[in-house]
Amino acid sequence: MIAYSVRISILISLALLLSAQMLYIPAPLTAVLGIVWIYLFYAAINKKPQIKKIWTLLLTLTALASIYFSYQTFVGIEPGVSVLTTFLFAKALETKTRRDAVILFNFALFVSASSFLFSQSFAMAAVVLLSLMSNFTGLYRLQTSAFEPDQKASLQNLKQDLSHVGKFIAYALPFFVLLFMFFPRLPPLWHIAIPQNRAVTGISDSMSPGDIAQLSQSSALAFRVVADLTRLPARSELYWRALVLDEYDGLRWTSSYSNQQLIEPSDIQQKKAGSKKKHQDKAGRFEYRYLASDPRVNWIMGLEKSLPLESQYQLGQDWRITPQRQNIKNDLIQLMWIGAADLHIENEIQRQWLNKRNTQIAENYDLKAQQLAKQLYAQSGYNPERYIQHVLAWYKRNGFAYTLNPGFLGKNRVDDFLFGTRKGFCEHYASSFVMLMRYAGIPARVVTGYQGGQPAPDGKSWEVRQLDAHAWTEVWINDRWQRFDPTAIIAPNRIDIGMQSYMEEDQSIYNGAHSELSYRQYVMLTKLRIWSDYASYQWQSKVVGYNAESQQNWFQKIGLNSIYSGVISLIVATLCLILLYFTYIYWQVKRNKPELERAIGQFNSKLPLALKKQNAETFSLWMSRLSRLASSDEQVHFQRLRQKFEQYRYMPHGQRNVELKEIKRLLKSCANALKKL
Repeated sequence: MIAYSVRISILISLALLLSAQMLYIPAPLTAVLGIVWIYLFYAAINKKPQIKKIWTLLLTLTALASIYFSYQTFVGIEPGVSVLTTFLFAKALETKTRRDAVILFNFALFVSASSFLFSQSFAMAAVVLLSLMSNFTGLYRLQTSAFEPDQKASLQNLKQDLSHVGKFIAYALPFFVLLFMFFPRLPPLWHIAIPQNRAVTGISDSMSPGDIAQLSQSSALAFRVVADLTRLPARSELYWRALVLDEYDGLRWTSSYSNQQLIEPSDIQQKKAGSKKKHQDKAGRFEYRYLASDPRVNWIMGLEKSLPLESQYQLGQDWRITPQRQNIKNDLIQLMWIGAADLHIENEIQRQWLNKRNTQIAENYDLKAQQLAKQLYAQSGYNPERYIQHVLAWYKRNGFAYTLNPGFLGKNRVDDFLFGTRKGFCEHYASSFVMLMRYAGIPARVVTGYQGGQPAPDGKSWEVRQLDAHAWTEVWINDRWQRFDPTAIIAPNRIDIGMQSYMEEDQSIYNGAHSELSYRQYVMLTKLRIWSDYASYQWQSKVVGYNAESQQNWFQKIGLNSIYSGVISLIVATLCLILLYFTYIYWQVKRNKPELERAIGQFNSKLPLALKKQNAETFSLWMSRLSRLASSDEQVHFQRLRQKFEQYRYMPHGQRNVELKEIKRLLKSCANALKKL
């Protein structure tokens, strides 16, 4: 039978493993594994026999069925790890002997490490580390429980066992650090399937009024930019572009297929160089690195206009940057901002197609808005640039408000917004502005992405959060797309100081949906999240992102010029560490010796080999042998030393100090007597 304390260790290990994976495995599987854990807990507390094999089989088959129906396969990262976890819990149901427990704990070590295939975040690493410590503690309990017949007492010793295991891990930790820092970083030996169609939080490929407003109530990190922050454009120019939406059906905006057509970055530079207009010189360009919070996001939110500098990323007609293949590893992506460069359309057929696609309207929708556009366009003398200014001025003087809770919009959404609620978020203003342009026959489109952001706590990177999600517009004027943001007219502080600061400064954008208390809680949680994201970034960049390039940079900092010198340093550092450990152990053993033994040991170490204490010789016989070598006058020192030693052994601890001083004095006298020989 397995000791009660070992079963508790099994329960803790399984609970930690389930908590690490429950956000990634299917909900039905989580429910089945939860039922298994509850039964194991009930059986351990009440000392019930193991469950019948038929029930173990049924629970296992149910778990496997939930995996298959969720993934349609058992092959891949998520289904594979889920199957391993299922078999681990099934093994726990049939664990009866010490051998079963040893197999279970070793299997749990492997499954815990496989959780990193789901996520390599700091939180996952912390839970996996706790799971590993629990498994090691269980293995340690298997060894010690055989010597403890009282199971209740062994449960009380779990804390002590955990401290022992923690001490062993602390001893091994320096070796892990050395291997991590100096062992050569090799390329992957194989590739694994990438999970597809996983839902992620962020900008999507369609938009209707209210989508971005909901997204902007989340303080979750969207992405991070690592760069020289002094070279970033002004905050009002920090538009992080995702993609263009140019098709509208009266309800939703979507992106046409032509926007996904690929272009070469070299073509943009050549066309830009050949253009008569200079929008950005070379001095204005700068490179930066982009790090997504979730690598499964389909678009790289680059600072417009930006080019990918890595071959695995491609550029679309609407300046979208997308990966050629989805990746689960969160790596920094090299981008280059080139300022205001744009594609110049020279083909007349392309011009006609662009004009047709970006002036499409739904004829039977928003008739009042169509009438307003015709009226303002006529007042502008049919001049597009003057018309844009008239439309923006119309927004400004008609009492529009910026809010996260604009209320319900009916079938004619643009009309309901412009002439009804007049309260909306950025997508309301962008959508209505584009439609007012199109009603006047001017090509226009919606652009989605993020705007603004905040510097990280260390001031070395720039953080953009989901609450910075934004929509703006582009209008085709003077043979190029020009950005116009009507939100900047209604809520200029949203652009000038950033969404986060704006929300803290002006609570009216909630439109009464949040109380003062809930708002303060929101601000506090946002600040906690900022520091949490910063810690995760340090973990990702310093640990998870430690690759061959990072290792080479580290070697150069400490004066190593090659991998071979790094390997030699690893060997030398390991040997030095082993020597340090042995020195520490020797010092500990020597320090923990009783003071009397240390005094006698020092006396013995100074004697010639023939006079040293023999292994089978007692202290009394040893003193008798030495006394025969001394003169008759000095033999009394050896006799008194022998008597004092015997008295010291049986004396109460509180009275030993005086006798110890006398013994040390006699040892010194005996040593002087032996020196005269």
